[in-house]
Amino acid sequence: MDELDLAVVRDGFFTRQHAKAAGYADREITTMVRRKEWHRVRRGAYAPAAMWAELDDVGRHRVRSSAVLHALGPRVALSHASGVVRHDIDLWRVPLDRVHVTRLDGGPGRIEGDVVHHEGFVGHDDIVEVNGQRVVRPERCVLETASRIDTEAAWCLLDSGLRSTRFDREQLDAAYSIMEHWPFMRRVGTVLPFADGRSGSIGESRGAAMFKRYGVPRPILQYEVRRPDGTLAGITDWAWPQFGLLGEFDGRVKYGRLLKPGQEPGDVVFEEKRREDELRELTRSMMIRFIWSDYDRPAESIERLFRAMRRAG
Repeated sequence: MDELDLAVVRDGFFTRQHAKAAGYADREITTMVRRKEWHRVRRGAYAPAAMWAELDDVGRHRVRSSAVLHALGPRVALSHASGVVRHDIDLWRVPLDRVHVTRLDGGPGRIEGDVVHHEGFVGHDDIVEVNGQRVVRPERCVLETASRIDTEAAWCLLDSGLRSTRFDREQLDAAYSIMEHWPFMRRVGTVLPFADGRSGSIGESRGAAMFKRYGVPRPILQYEVRRPDGTLAGITDWAWPQFGLLGEFDGRVKYGRLLKPGQEPGDVVFEEKRREDELRELTRSMMIRFIWSDYDRPAESIERLFRAMRRAG
């Protein structure tokens, strides 16, 4: 493994200096990029094009963030959405086109190319180390990011942060109490009371936000259904026992996650059908399911939910 491979394994990228140390001249570096064998991550930083092509937006942002930290050194720490990514917290509909850092040297806030520099008070306890990189604490990253995105995306992000166990409810509330008068932070306060780490995915969080927005009674999350002998028959994403209604979010990832070695997707669907039949029989309830596209037509989806409640009730 040569020096460039080692750098990629360690950091996800290599620098122009690494390439020169490995024997590449400036003209050869330009040629490798033009031939699309190397991808230019940002000024002075590169990655193998094949590797870059396999990364999703989050993975690419993680590499760019590492390259920015390498360039800026101890003057900054990753923060906002870049800190969320580094803490491995799920996000949805959060812009990842620029890397966000918070100045630790008192430098001014500004946008400089692909980097947003934030200024503000940063105490010693506000910085943690993640895989050798300086990052603002996860609860602060989540709150600062949530303050700059729409309500639904903020709800999903707060849920994701709690679900990740990078912080707990007490730590989240304590951080907000310090930050609530910061710019744009007040809007987070309207969502914060409803954040719940029991939502198992972004899809479930979107459902909970939709229910709240349209005045649906708040469901029980992760509702356990047990057999007469006390064994667990299953857990539903939502439940409205007072209406005799169970609810679940169906994402494509869900069935892929449930696949066992040697199983086909059809086998999983069949098992899921048997599970649903047992849950409905045990609870004498109806089941309603939502998919991603249902969230794009919320009024229609909520009307279907209310119809199910009326029938079940």
